[in-house]
Amino acid sequence: MISSDFQQDFFALFDLPARFELDTALLEQRYRALQAQVHPDKFTHLPESERRVSMQWSTRVNEAFQTLRKPVSRARYLLTLHGVETQEETNTAMPVDFLMQQMEMREAIEEALRRRDSAALDAAQNGLRQDVKLLHEQLRGLIDAEHDYLAAAGIVRKLRFFEKLADEIASAFDELDR
Repeated sequence: MISSDFQQDFFALFDLPARFELDTALLEQRYRALQAQVHPDKFTHLPESERRVSMQWSTRVNEAFQTLRKPVSRARYLLTLHGVETQEETNTAMPVDFLMQQMEMREAIEEALRRRDSAALDAAQNGLRQDVKLLHEQLRGLIDAEHDYLAAAGIVRKLRFFEKLADEIASAFDELDR
């Protein structure tokens, strides 16, 4: 087995620095190597207790990989490691200009759907991707360089709004495909 420390953080599990900026190819490589060590299929011939430990490690490695491979969940996790909760469920206060942008984007999605305009949905999706990319760059600076975890939590809350918009765009595309 890899270690007996189930309490180590996800970055330590993959022997990676605890940073927002992450080499995702290296993460995937280390994930595959760990899974090769702990996958339950390797332990079918061993006693139940060892098979159970293997299953626990395999589950932990999967959970760690799923958390670290996605920028927003990685940011949430890093903030948690630094004692900062994002309060996404309870703190929805946002700057007025950001909320206005959200309303405009939702209206554009609804209008594109009403007109059955896939080009307008593509434009909305591309604009959203650019906005998300900019917020990821801000997170990188706030977490890795400035260590301003409270400000980073605000960016994560914004990204949650963008995740919902991305879902709305995907649903609109699905609706057009019917």
